[in-house]
Amino acid sequence: QVQLVESGGDLVQPGGSLRLSCAVSGFTFPYYNIGWFRQAPGKEREWVSCINSRSGDTGFSDSVKGRFTISRDNAKNTVYLQMNSLKPEDTAVYYCALVYSSNYCGRAKYDYWGQGTQVTVSS
Repeated sequence: QVQLVESGGDLVQPGGSLRLSCAVSGFTFPYYNIGWFRQAPGKEREWVSCINSRSGDTGFSDSVKGRFTISRDNAKNTVYLQMNSLKPEDTAVYYCALVYSSNYCGRAKYDYWGQGTQVTVSS
């Protein structure tokens, strides 16, 4: 079964950086999209970024473009979300998700989800 495990969440000050990891296991096909989402208490889930495991094509929401980057290490079956210039409004639980697809990852509906990792940006 597909398993996704997020890690790297922490408490950081505004302007700081964090690198989140999404470890993927149990996938059947070598190509898939990984999406990063976030959700703050009482707010709707928001799509943040995504990447395709084979092509490396990426996508970003307007709110994080220029501050966040996404990358993959296929040898480790891990996707990273590098978050820079963090703002208090970035505070949320961050989830990674997977769908088997070679289509643009920003248009995908994701099937498998991790448990989330907490990111808190506060002074």
